[in-house]
Amino acid sequence: MNSEPTRILLVEDDPNDVELIQLALESYNFVNQIDVAMDGEEALTYLQGRADESFAVPLPRLVLLDLKLPKVDGINVLRAIRNHPRTRELVVVVMTSSAENQDLNACYDLGINSYIVKPLDFQQFIEVTRQVGFYWMMLNQLPIPD
Repeated sequence: MNSEPTRILLVEDDPNDVELIQLALESYNFVNQIDVAMDGEEALTYLQGRADESFAVPLPRLVLLDLKLPKVDGINVLRAIRNHPRTRELVVVVMTSSAENQDLNACYDLGINSYIVKPLDFQQFIEVTRQVGFYWMMLNQLPIPD
């Protein structure tokens, strides 16, 4: 997987959550760039390109994915990521307000790396985001391509 180790793709349609996640992650030196996709279609174009173009953007090291998205929902984004050769191995962490077993099970069935229910408390939200970012960006070891 060819990825820039300090790039995150945040797939989130709530501007308040985008701002909080950026605030939580930008204060650390392990993230140089947070790209934001406001809907599932935009996320898939970012990751997989269009049929008529080459891949202009390097893959991120981490995708933070909300489930309740306009145009293409998070579960279908995840399905497309796991079914595409370019993005199959990406680290995808769902950060969602949904604590539904059906969503949780569907995401794990599709090969999600982690499932986080967004805390409602501001400080907890910031802290959880920082922990998720630190773990997946700094501690987790990715496979090295042959």
